Amino acid sequence: MAATTEKKYLKWYQKLAYGSGDLASNCSYGLVSSFVLLYLTGTLGLDSGIIGTLMLASKVLDGFSDVIFGTLIDRTHSKLGKARPWMLYGQVGVSVCLFLLFAIPAGSTTMQYVYFFIVYTALNAVFYTANGIAYSSLVALITRSNNERVQLGSIRFMFAVVTNIFMGFAVTGMVEKFGGGAAGWRTTALIFAIVGLVVNTVSCLAVKELPEEDAPAEAAASEKPAEDKLGFVETVKILVHNKYYLLILAIYIVYYIMSNLTTGAGAFCATYYWGDGSLLGQFSMMKMFPVIIALAIAPALIKKFGSMQKVNFWGYAISCVLGVPMIYFAMQKNITLFLAFMFIKGIFAGMLSGSLNALVAEASGWTTRTTGKRMDGMMFSCSSLGVKVGGGIGTAAVGWLLKLGGFVGTAAVQSDSAIQMIFNLYITFPVIIGVIITVLLAFMDVEKANKKWDAEHAQKEAQA
Repeated sequence: MAATTEKKYLKWYQKLAYGSGDLASNCSYGLVSSFVLLYLTGTLGLDSGIIGTLMLASKVLDGFSDVIFGTLIDRTHSKLGKARPWMLYGQVGVSVCLFLLFAIPAGSTTMQYVYFFIVYTALNAVFYTANGIAYSSLVALITRSNNERVQLGSIRFMFAVVTNIFMGFAVTGMVEKFGGGAAGWRTTALIFAIVGLVVNTVSCLAVKELPEEDAPAEAAASEKPAEDKLGFVETVKILVHNKYYLLILAIYIVYYIMSNLTTGAGAFCATYYWGDGSLLGQFSMMKMFPVIIALAIAPALIKKFGSMQKVNFWGYAISCVLGVPMIYFAMQKNITLFLAFMFIKGIFAGMLSGSLNALVAEASGWTTRTTGKRMDGMMFSCSSLGVKVGGGIGTAAVGWLLKLGGFVGTAAVQSDSAIQMIFNLYITFPVIIGVIITVLLAFMDVEKANKKWDAEHAQKEAQA
């Protein structure tokens, strides 16, 4: 009986094409989050503490733009649909700004800080926001199947993982191959900007948004879409009173704080704690490959247990327990067992990655059911907002905490306090943050709430 309710909307190549959009996204996000601090401090000699502060200030502005672009997407009507125009043209600005960010001209240090802040803010607050919210919104606009939404989430994050693994191994080598220094960074950024633009275009044009009347139960909650008539203040009120929006936003923020702490501190940990900078490649592999395994099996597990929340909660709970021996073996400098536990831990924690967008779609469905208003763009703004605010805090925290620990980039030998801070940034703090994510997931029962709402209203209709 239940099987007949699952309609297929997408062909296999459309799922693959949609997922490749995360390859395009990570050509910019991955390069900036992992390497811009290295470029600014190592090549230009700028202060990491000041850069961290500028990044966080930029993210404050960035937060406002998420709500604005979410509203604009909801009100857009075009031949390409609501989200696809913003995804398509937003990437043009992303690619231009990505190149400019890694092409800061020589001259006054003050002007370099100003240049960085302007370009970094334009990249994130304007173009990446428009592209990212639109791309995430598409998961609710191109299919009504929850199973397909989970599949799309898994496929897109597989592309993200593979892209980040490639960048971890290739970027610094590419910089050196293209002449090193500022010239090497410029050429490398240009290549990724072009690749991102091409792949994003393919991803966007390979899928098609469904007509609004094709929506099932959540569309039936109202006689006509009300999103276009919502004012900005009313929209924000609806969001702040939606506990599931707030929960998924908190999960995104905390998740990306953790992600950017490890991304930013990885090279420091390999070089200064383990004493071997080449270990960074192995760290990346042990962090990324488990996620690919998790994303491959997550849809089957979710289908078996009938709940994204169960799979995500227990996956993260187990990963937190595995974090204890991982910390122990790191303290013992047992690299083999440390990497082994990192790998196993990553499989359980990685279950969440593929279903984050599907959870947002469920939360969006809850909004429509309970308010009679469709606002997918605004609901999906939590993904972009969470990525950027969490990523901004995480990236800034690396610079601030390294400075607090007494790290000196030009020093031949680092102090014990600096080494301990590096250890905590890469190993201890992420495990603690994982506990916070587990607690948040315990309350993310939106699937159950939607099913309960549907059952109650189906019963009322039957009685009427």
